Amino acid sequence: MSAWEKRYNFWSLYLILICLGVAFYSLYSNINNTWLISPPNYILFIISVLAFILGIKGLKDKRNWRTKTRSWLTITLSSLLSITLFLALSITLIFSQFGANELIKTVSSPDNSYTIDFYLWDAGAAGTFGIRGELNGPLWFKKRIYYEKRTENANVEWKSNNEVSINNRILKLNEGETFGY
Repeated sequence: MSAWEKRYNFWSLYLILICLGVAFYSLYSNINNTWLISPPNYILFIISVLAFILGIKGLKDKRNWRTKTRSWLTITLSSLLSITLFLALSITLIFSQFGANELIKTVSSPDNSYTIDFYLWDAGAAGTFGIRGELNGPLWFKKRIYYEKRTENANVEWKSNNEVSINNRILKLNEGETFGY
């Protein structure tokens, strides 16, 4: 058995644990409107499939009960996470085909330190519609700062470099203010 085969077992477990942590943080940040720092779901899906493959290769390492347990734990966790992420990606793909999220405008602060994307969302016949504003950060980082149901317009006016008025609601971006109802 090569040194790499011994490492497959070790690294596959840590890879899937990191992937699980990032996936749960992604869910948390979407629910609580905090900074979304996790990569897109398709990247997490690729990482979970990679962990699954490394876990399968790690099954060759049969030195003791810990290595066997580690491999089976990795395979179980990565297969469950892969299935969950695949379903999430499928649902997102299906609903994005029907115009569930449509970019309506992008605005920047006067000094270009803040950029906000506004989306029109529609839950279809079973739900409602509205607009959502997401503050762009570095890389793929985003933070939902504005969320309003049953409206289709985003009237945006910058009061200063750090203050923006969205549909007559003033948000101080440097203080992390958000609005949602």
